[in-house]
Amino acid sequence: MDNTQTFKANGKLLISGEYLVLYGAKALAMPVNKGQQLRVQSHEAVNPEITWEAFKTDGLWFKARFNLADLSIIETSNSIVTNKLQLILITLSQLNPKIFSGKLSYHFTTEMNFNPEWGFGSSSTLIVMLARWAKVNPYTLLNFSIGGSGYDIACAQVSHPIIYKLKGLQPNIQPASFDPPFKSNLYFVYQGSKQDSARAIQRFREETAEDEIQFAVEQMNHLTDKIIQTKSYDDFCELIFQHEKLISKLIDLQPIQKQFPDFKGSLKSLGAWGGDFLLAASQANEQDVKKYFEAKGLLPIFRFDELTL
Repeated sequence: MDNTQTFKANGKLLISGEYLVLYGAKALAMPVNKGQQLRVQSHEAVNPEITWEAFKTDGLWFKARFNLADLSIIETSNSIVTNKLQLILITLSQLNPKIFSGKLSYHFTTEMNFNPEWGFGSSSTLIVMLARWAKVNPYTLLNFSIGGSGYDIACAQVSHPIIYKLKGLQPNIQPASFDPPFKSNLYFVYQGSKQDSARAIQRFREETAEDEIQFAVEQMNHLTDKIIQTKSYDDFCELIFQHEKLISKLIDLQPIQKQFPDFKGSLKSLGAWGGDFLLAASQANEQDVKKYFEAKGLLPIFRFDELTL
């Protein structure tokens, strides 16, 4: 007898607090309407195994097969992605040993309505959906598999912006009223180079002094509060300038604005610096903003309201 279950999870963007969120800084994060779906089908089998098919907007992303008994990889079309998936599945089975202990074969199908290179949360959405299916804590699954701050796990499960703050490994999540009156002046622009967040975080931890981090956390808490509260476009631009200045000093990289000195507006990096999306604030005509970035080969470009739930 076939059994099918389906799950959905939202993607994410981190507006403030990158890097420092790992040290307990307040971070403003928002779920986006780009997300992922998971379908799990099971049936009895003589030699149980797991088959996996992952689809993105332009078709099949990768496929794989695993031995159910030990979750070893039988075959795959993408070893890098499948190795990461294998780690998540092994951790899942350790947290709930019953899920792969019977005589059922499983066919997992994922579909995301965004390109996995964009950094909207292909891993975090998957972790949340698998945790729901296996009835385990998604933060525990994250911490014991690929790691991270967990803000993306929180975003995957809500439909509104949040203030995310870590205390140890425990997340504190509060709803945030982030709906600025100047939202028509805000854009999200993909820089065309997905960053390895785990590697960026490790480098940050190795190269930054503890006392410097704690001082920066206090400054970040103040900035995040102000970013959420401000109703002024000019004040918002000044706040993201101060945010860039703070993180730039910590990680010894130039603010993104330096790369686009002729842009008529203010720019802020999002996530691990050097790729993923940037936030652009501009009072210029929308067509002019898009033409500016398109001329530099940066696509896609989303208005703020095109991504909000």
